[in-house]
Amino acid sequence: MSCYRLQYAPPADLALDSMGASLRTRFDAGMRAQLAPNPYGYGSVPIGTDEDRREATVSGVVIRYYVSRGVATVTVVRVVFL
Repeated sequence: MSCYRLQYAPPADLALDSMGASLRTRFDAGMRAQLAPNPYGYGSVPIGTDEDRREATVSGVVIRYYVSRGVATVTVVRVVFL
């Protein structure tokens, strides 16, 4: 199985920039190892009726994202962490 490319919308990028280094390292590793290979798995759930609009928790960080199957891309639009 090939991995989906990961990209971040500007609001998600801002949240990532404010993350501590340790959490960011764990989050990035989790995204590459767990979400990118299968964005429809890993405990993610669809938001509403659109199967490609999803929410998941990766390394304790809640994310909302869109899956673009045709171009094998996951676009993270929201990142929430404490």
